[in-house]
Amino acid sequence: MKQINIEDAVRIFAGVMVLISAALVYFVSPWWLLFTIFIGINLFQSGITGFCLPEIVFKKLGLKHK
Repeated sequence: MKQINIEDAVRIFAGVMVLISAALVYFVSPWWLLFTIFIGINLFQSGITGFCLPEIVFKKLGLKHK
């Protein structure tokens, strides 16, 4: 099994958050779409600015870059 690096962990985290938000929209309330929008905005700003809070957290947890 390969070692998970920061880039992989961030993509996995983002995917899990999108799936959770989709489940919340379906099972709880359409208002959870705001959470999905928040996730999308954060992914967009991370691509533009390079700032990604989960990346900082994963680095502190000991994950390495590629």
